[in-house]
Amino acid sequence: MSIILAPSLLSADFSKLGEALVQIESSRAEWIHLDVMDGHFVPNITFGMPVIKSLRSHSKKIFDVHLMITHPERYILDFKKAGADHLTIHQEACPHLDRTIHAIKEAGMKAGVALNPATPIQTLQHVLPYLDIVLVMGVNPGFGGQSLIPYVFEKIRDLRKWIDTQNLSTHIVIDGGVSIETLPDLIKAGVHGLVAGNAVFQADHIEHQINQLWDQAQSVLQA
Repeated sequence: MSIILAPSLLSADFSKLGEALVQIESSRAEWIHLDVMDGHFVPNITFGMPVIKSLRSHSKKIFDVHLMITHPERYILDFKKAGADHLTIHQEACPHLDRTIHAIKEAGMKAGVALNPATPIQTLQHVLPYLDIVLVMGVNPGFGGQSLIPYVFEKIRDLRKWIDTQNLSTHIVIDGGVSIETLPDLIKAGVHGLVAGNAVFQADHIEHQINQLWDQAQSVLQA
């Protein structure tokens, strides 16, 4: 198993999205992470289906769409049509979690559930076998550039044990606080995927930075 790197466009220069996409396409990143925020569930507004649709025709990468919105069940088919390959919803924003997970899978997408830092993994007890992804928030959602919350490491280790005990193939992905410094400990704790924002887009050369992070991740995994 290799570690999946997913650059998060939330941290990109939106005036140069096309240029960024070209560099991501040439890199070792397998996914592109797309944060959709509604200004209600989180205190920020980003982009929606039209932007994702416009990017879709220029990328062969997996579009990993993260909905930080209320009532995500209303928009499942819209995001599928826009080009989403994965659709991750927040446990805290979705009262009918089981129904929504199955609707995502029936629409032909991989289903993920995100957990805010203080949300316990036990809230996924009954739906974990149906999930392709558990997105562990390493920071409070809404803004990029935050520092990783330390207790998230214990949360990842507990989730890793839980998944392994049930012999599930669910991917653990960390979103927030990923950097050169935190990457080794996150992988050792048990993550499969790393969503990287500022760690990628604050560099002068995006493709080189992605490949450097990817190489470091594989080295940690093989150590």
